[in-house]
Amino acid sequence: MQIQDLPYPDPGMADARSGPHLLWWLFRNQRGGQLKALLWGMLHFSAVCALPFCVGLAVEAAVKGSATGLLRTGGLLLLCGTCVAVGDTFLHRAAVTNWITAAARLQQLLARKAAHLGSALTRRVAAGEVVAVSTGDVEKIGWFVEAVSRFTAAALTVVLVSVALIVYQPALGVVVAVGLPLVALAVLPLLPRATRRADIQREKAGRATELASDTVAGLRVLRGIGGEELFLTRYRSASQEVRHAAVRSARMWSLISAIQVVVPGLLLIAVVWYGVQLAHEGRVTVGELVTVYSAVMILNYPLRHFEEIAMAFSFSRPSATRAARVLSLRRPTDAEGTGAGGTGTDEVPGGDLRDPLTGLLAPARRFTAVVCGDPDAAGELAARLGGHPAEPGPSVLLGGVALNDLPLDRARTAVLVQDKDPVLLSGSLRELLDVPASGAVRAEDALAAAQCDDVLDALAQASLDASDPMDTRITERGRSLSGGQRQRLALARSLVTDPEVLVLDEPTSAVDSHTEARIAEGLRGLRSGRTTVVFTSSPLLLDRADSVVFLHEGTVAANAPHRELIATDPRYRAVVTRETEDEKDGSAHDGTTDPASPLERADDDALLGELDRLEEIEERA
Repeated sequence: MQIQDLPYPDPGMADARSGPHLLWWLFRNQRGGQLKALLWGMLHFSAVCALPFCVGLAVEAAVKGSATGLLRTGGLLLLCGTCVAVGDTFLHRAAVTNWITAAARLQQLLARKAAHLGSALTRRVAAGEVVAVSTGDVEKIGWFVEAVSRFTAAALTVVLVSVALIVYQPALGVVVAVGLPLVALAVLPLLPRATRRADIQREKAGRATELASDTVAGLRVLRGIGGEELFLTRYRSASQEVRHAAVRSARMWSLISAIQVVVPGLLLIAVVWYGVQLAHEGRVTVGELVTVYSAVMILNYPLRHFEEIAMAFSFSRPSATRAARVLSLRRPTDAEGTGAGGTGTDEVPGGDLRDPLTGLLAPARRFTAVVCGDPDAAGELAARLGGHPAEPGPSVLLGGVALNDLPLDRARTAVLVQDKDPVLLSGSLRELLDVPASGAVRAEDALAAAQCDDVLDALAQASLDASDPMDTRITERGRSLSGGQRQRLALARSLVTDPEVLVLDEPTSAVDSHTEARIAEGLRGLRSGRTTVVFTSSPLLLDRADSVVFLHEGTVAANAPHRELIATDPRYRAVVTRETEDEKDGSAHDGTTDPASPLERADDDALLGELDRLEEIEERA
């Protein structure tokens, strides 16, 4: 795999049993690239370490006064220099390719897992950890995966040079061969402590990132309640903890680096001292002493890769553990599709939408509103209807087909859920509405149905250089827009998709009543002939629905038109009109003989006021 071939057509199925398993799986999936890096690394390091032998031959030729020997040595030096340059160039290319392709594979896996889990991801993993895994952790994992081949090339080169020195000059070669393992393993006792300190640093950095993410997401609320200073103080404290942990970790790695300089220096001193003694005794020549001395100095270069691989593994192991934890997450249901009860084709099933757990039934091609007194329960049910259950349970049925039995892509094509806090991505309005869709709904019609005219005007004023409103830019998460404007753009995006079943969770909670009335009409008109389920307690939307399902304590308590329910069901009326307990008690003891009578409740002042307000808003809209 080359960089220009990214992304992968299929990144594969990761071995997420543990961090080391994930690292090994990534390495195995790069065998070709790792072999290239190993071969180019061997060429590069071998050519570098061959330079001292050429220098030794040159000294010998100069001592003997051999012009032919000097020319031969010059040619060898030229060859070694060429191999050094070529090997280093292609080693760097291979290493960077391995790094980027490993990181890209992991990012694709994480993105696929995020799409696979949907809303379940943030319920099971903190947002700060997801950010840390998909950014910094991916980089560290890629670093270790590509460093393995370079370290292997360096280690093999050290072994080859040691053997060559023993053959070339046994007396000094044995000293070097004994000393090099000590140099390579000198820092080994310090690595566990360095790893622990690095783990603490990353843990604190993850908490600080999560705190910063939560603070930025809730900045408007914090400003509203005056809590900016409190959270700023908390972040400062968390940031200082990260700094202190980073300093402690850096001190340990500085000590390791110092040992990597001191120990090879001591070996070099020992070789020189012993070599001088042998030269005095006439057992080695000057050229041999220069060769061994130069070889020991040059060996410091490949030996530095021992420190690098130790650091890379220390930093990547906890990162890989976090990534494996995310990749090992599973949906509460079988998202791959078992095939049982399926349609037998690739067609998206249609029909009534039914939830066996609550008894909710949304008839096909009808506009169904759902009223639930608990907003959290409503959000969980909306997620269940879209195949995103928070907990295992019986599957939602679409046309008699269990959503759990469908492949995930087909299930999401059939049912689209827009939650109460939709996210807008940065980019142009055209890009925002460029989503997988049936093609039956134009973007202009969706924007009109969602009452986005004022949103287009606001975007056009903020982007004077855009001649077409569709080319206007939307900032990250739509922060430059109001809550109602963001909500309407998200609704337009859902309408453009035109799914078989559209589930909306409080789609008009942030707009005024007049706009809400127009949206209700636009939504009903544009979704005519399609199944639409809206979770809401707004009388304007409820009055436009073909039927209203009232949920009480997790099960369906009533199913009827809005006006019938508000006249006959006091529990429903309490949720929709926000009727208090005192008002209910007053109406039940105001002198009427049958407070439970539907006719008497229809004459209730609160009910009449609610209906009159509804009629007035409809006329103005």
